[in-house]
Amino acid sequence: MMKQRKLAGRLVSEIGLGCMNLNHAYASRVDQQQATRLLTQAYEKGITHFDTAALYGFGENEKMVGQAIKPFRNEILLASKCGMRGVNGKREVCGRPDVLHDTLDTALTSLQVEHIDLYYLHRLDPDVPIEESIGALGEAVKAGKIGAIGLSEVSAQTLQRAHREHPIAALQTEYSLWTRNAEIAVLDACKQLGVDFVAFSPLARGYLACELDPAGFGQGDIRASMPRFCEPAWSQNLALYRRFAALADSIDVTPSQLALAWVLAQGEHIHALPGTKNEQHLAEDCLASAVEIAPEVLAEAGDMINQSTVQGPRYSAAAQADIDTEEF
Repeated sequence: MMKQRKLAGRLVSEIGLGCMNLNHAYASRVDQQQATRLLTQAYEKGITHFDTAALYGFGENEKMVGQAIKPFRNEILLASKCGMRGVNGKREVCGRPDVLHDTLDTALTSLQVEHIDLYYLHRLDPDVPIEESIGALGEAVKAGKIGAIGLSEVSAQTLQRAHREHPIAALQTEYSLWTRNAEIAVLDACKQLGVDFVAFSPLARGYLACELDPAGFGQGDIRASMPRFCEPAWSQNLALYRRFAALADSIDVTPSQLALAWVLAQGEHIHALPGTKNEQHLAEDCLASAVEIAPEVLAEAGDMINQSTVQGPRYSAAAQADIDTEEF
């Protein structure tokens, strides 16, 4: 059985499943049958935390996930997000209360549910005070449409402001060996406020799972525009990965298992949220909850891959402008 941790007041698997890459952000897509098979396998392997968003697939991801989880909906924590969506084929960040209410109602229909357990504001809208956005989500809690409110990719200061408006249950941001921005302030702020932390991309968008070749990224793969996957940074990052893979091999675990174990070891309030379309990778990720790795090995991994050794920023300048997180 997978180990559990508390998230939004419930005990769930410490490793969840991010569903974005079923049909969003990466070149390949899966159909409904493949998605249902993968999510069912995840549940059977002990995953009880599934995460989607209005943005993913411009609404189609929620439909796909909703259909897939129907047989076990009541046994899992279902999370989704608002505040960023597709409009006329383009991404839109909007935190206006009316838009958030409309997005939630669409999500409930798409997911085929009457209640979403954890609902995040996907991005901070710089044109709308965070208090207004959170106030709207608080109304949804009172209406019974959502169970708890979360935030995604925000700073400690924004979290504190939001928490004063309405209790925030969880904060989700990118966190892994190669992206440590949460360590500046957010991890401590979450701990102080009693907010659970969900680490998305704990495998660094696949970098920490297997040896990648950016030349093989298909059209539409978001990694193609990320500086860390482009030269001159990539050659140095690849050499770093090979050292990391050798470390994992020396203790008879996969690179992904070592990377997930490292994330989970950073605090009891931390959840890991990898995503995959690959059934073998799913199985490897789930087994990470059971591996026992010596503290000195985890420390060696952290010393090997961190903000000082990884080359290149995590986002392009345009993408970075959309997020509110602290930066080194």
